[in-house]
Amino acid sequence: MKHISSFTLFVVAFLGLISCSSNAQEPDAATGEIDKEHIVIVYLSRTGNTEAVADIIHQEVGGEMVELKLETPYPEDYDAIVAQVDRENERGYLPPLETEITNIEEYDTLFIGFPTWDMQLPPPMKSFLSEYDLSGKTLIPFNTNGGYGLGSSIQQVEELCPECNILDAFSIKGGLERDGIYLAIKGERRDQVHAEVTDWLQSIEIQ
Repeated sequence: MKHISSFTLFVVAFLGLISCSSNAQEPDAATGEIDKEHIVIVYLSRTGNTEAVADIIHQEVGGEMVELKLETPYPEDYDAIVAQVDRENERGYLPPLETEITNIEEYDTLFIGFPTWDMQLPPPMKSFLSEYDLSGKTLIPFNTNGGYGLGSSIQQVEELCPECNILDAFSIKGGLERDGIYLAIKGERRDQVHAEVTDWLQSIEIQ
C-alpha cells in the first residue's frame, strides 16, 4: 500500500506542475499585452479632433506621442488647403515633414492617427509612411472625419506598408471645418469617444 500511495502522490504532484506551467503561460497569449515602452502614437491633426483621440489612446496604453508637422505648414484658410491637398494628391506629391523620429527602430507598435482628407489618407501621413521603413512593425490606424468615413485611407496604408501587421482601424466623426465646426471631441462628447476607444482597444486585444 505504501508503494501505491507514493506513486499516487507522485502523479498528483506531476500533474500539478503541468497545470501551473500551463497557467503561467496563458496571460500573455490571452490578453494581447504589448510593451508600452515600445509604443509611439503618431498623428496629424488640424482642428484638434485627431489629437483628442490620440490623447485618449495615450491615456489608455501609454507610449510616446508625436505630432506630424510640415516644413511648410498648410494655409489656415479652408478653401486654400482643400485646393492644395487636391493638387498634392493629383501629382502624388509628398510634402516634406519637419517632424523627425530618429529612434523609429525602437518602436514595435505604431498608432497612426489622421483625418480623412479628399476621401483618402492626408499627404503628410503618406509622407511619414513613405519616409520610414516600418517593416515588421504593428500599425494601428485611428481616424476622425466629417461623417463620411475612412474613404480609401486604409487601402493606402496597406499599399505603403505591405510588410506591416495592420490591425483594425478606429474611425469616428469629429468636426466639419467646411461648416465652421472645429473641435467637436470635447466635454461629454469626449467622454463618449473615450468609451468607444476603450471598447476598440479591447476588441483588438491591446489593453
